[in-house]
Amino acid sequence: MRLFWELSKLAFQRQLTYRAATLAGLATNFFFGMLRASVLIALFHGNSEIAGMTITDAITYTGLTQGTIAFLSLFSWFEVMNSVYTGAVSSDMLKPMNYFNFWLAQDTGRAFASFLLRGLTIMIAYAIFFDITTPQSMPQWLAFFMVLILAWLISFSWRFLVNLAAFWTPNALGIARLAFILSWYMSGFLFPLRFFPPWFVKLCYLTPFPYTINAVVEVYLGLVDGQALVGIILAQVAWILMLILASMIALRAGVRRLEILGG
Repeated sequence: MRLFWELSKLAFQRQLTYRAATLAGLATNFFFGMLRASVLIALFHGNSEIAGMTITDAITYTGLTQGTIAFLSLFSWFEVMNSVYTGAVSSDMLKPMNYFNFWLAQDTGRAFASFLLRGLTIMIAYAIFFDITTPQSMPQWLAFFMVLILAWLISFSWRFLVNLAAFWTPNALGIARLAFILSWYMSGFLFPLRFFPPWFVKLCYLTPFPYTINAVVEVYLGLVDGQALVGIILAQVAWILMLILASMIALRAGVRRLEILGG
């Protein structure tokens, strides 16, 4: 546990050193958030509600999704892949820590720093420029943070699993990029899933993606509660366990292949 904490702390401090990159990313996220909010405002075109969402909910949705880009590392994360290609994986495997937990610890620090520096900042900026929706009770806030943490665990487990493709191909970048693009559409990041046809929503829920962005948004906006909320949390836990299991199986097979090839 001590090693996990130290790795997380180092990853957190590393994020704080890149101040210019953080400010640039923050400005970019906020700018595109404004554009997306404008598109949704135009979509409502005087309607007070669409698919159970008010225009205030829709604007808040753009803030939440932009604020979670860095926290969930939605656009890219190739750390494990790069460690395989550089050969650093061999020394990482020798560390007194499970390989999955080794990267999880580092992502914990990175995600927490991103949450503070970019997630909270964007939501505060949205609150200044717009009338946004906020959770109306302490239980709703607690449910939101629980779902948010579980969404991050799903995201990390998925990213870790995708990166393991590096064990089988000399350039897994294309596979990883395809996986990320798929998640944008099926997680509800590009557009609220409520706005899509039922058949597409059902297809999305066969994957772990809606239990990241879409789940976080709907819990924050208070669009789900009671049994529906419990169902989301249970589904998130189930996906985390399945993705971790798949990662362990793939990692074992990948390491065996690496050893067979003389790596």
